[in-house]
Amino acid sequence: MRLIKIPLLALLLQGIPEQTAVVSLAFVIAGIPLKWKKILLIGTVLAVSAYIVRLFPIPFGFHTILLTVVLFISLTWLGKGDLGLSLIACLLSFLVLVTFEFVCLALLMSIIGVTPETLSNDSVVRIMIGEPHVLILFFSAFLLNKLQRKKLNNNEHKPL
Repeated sequence: MRLIKIPLLALLLQGIPEQTAVVSLAFVIAGIPLKWKKILLIGTVLAVSAYIVRLFPIPFGFHTILLTVVLFISLTWLGKGDLGLSLIACLLSFLVLVTFEFVCLALLMSIIGVTPETLSNDSVVRIMIGEPHVLILFFSAFLLNKLQRKKLNNNEHKPL
């Protein structure tokens, strides 16, 4: 097992925004109102937790399990979300993250011609290549939230 050292700059400019986007999507999926102070707090805790866990010789992927558990507890405790829906929201949010990240990295690396070694060695390139999937995550959360609110408003205006 090798340590995965993440530069502090990557934590601040990629990790915290990425985890905040995951949390916002989870809140929307769980049907919890978007409270940005809570979302930013949870996103920061998740990013710092991942940062710390990756400093230890723990198998890769363990941080994702830890983050899922922390997000689940946060949704049910801080967000007052339903247990079952919170679990589904956590799992779906991380699945969406992995999917968006994989697609964006694969596309951008091939278009720009960046190698995995460059991503490992150049934190600025790593951050720049990592931002599109974060933006897409936020956009997905906002779009889903808007669709849910529109559906709620339409159902309120229907005659009995």
